[in-house]
Amino acid sequence: MMEFAKKRVVITGAAGVLGSWIAEAFAGQGAALCLSDIRSDALEARLAQSSILSSATTIVHATDLTSNDSIQSLVSLVETHWKSPDVVVNNAGIYPSRLLMDMTNEEWHQVLGVNLDAPFQLTKAFSRLMIDTGIKGCFVNMTSLSATRPRVGAAHYAVSKAGLSMLTRAFALELARHEIRVNAVSPGFAPGSHVSLVSEDYVAAMTQTIPLGRTSGPKDAPEAILFLCSERASYITGTTLVVDGGSSAGNYQLPVSKP
Repeated sequence: MMEFAKKRVVITGAAGVLGSWIAEAFAGQGAALCLSDIRSDALEARLAQSSILSSATTIVHATDLTSNDSIQSLVSLVETHWKSPDVVVNNAGIYPSRLLMDMTNEEWHQVLGVNLDAPFQLTKAFSRLMIDTGIKGCFVNMTSLSATRPRVGAAHYAVSKAGLSMLTRAFALELARHEIRVNAVSPGFAPGSHVSLVSEDYVAAMTQTIPLGRTSGPKDAPEAILFLCSERASYITGTTLVVDGGSSAGNYQLPVSKP
């Protein structure tokens, strides 16, 4: 029996590596999907390449998450088709590299807009639809180890994810009386993004810092999201599930043998 049969799931950033993995995980469990991404061509390509997604009940929306009008267009599309979603995964995120002293106001606001402002607007709008239709839905926000451990060149990203972690907890408190749950998943390093390309040497160096010895794969974060959105997690809200191979446990370095 498919766990999410007849459930309606909205996923932002669905054209990316992690977003497509999440979409396939829900589709494989029978969910109807609304896939959102600013790159409509990449979104259509994902649908064409995936037999699971192409066979699912799917609507798509080219969403500019820095535009209030575009966000409202996405919400209106979902309301027209479904009246309300059951699940919303705020997965979209951008992480350009820029030192603080070189960063423009526009670059700062773009990262905060996509990574923090958009989840605020979408959670507010979609939770209202859930409340109006009596849906006991759930939200999952994609946060990051950067929320607690910033790095040089990514201060705007770290601030946005720290804010998203707090926003997750705040929405969880306020929506609990409606039996709407809000959680977060902090995924591990998953190379393959076409937006922020990394070299093979970088991937190899990052892998050496992960205690379990591998990067995040197609089932790791998506399985955690499926769990949080399932009835098995019906008493879980306001928490962050870390799925990073042990990276957040501490600094990992293999012991150096003494001569």
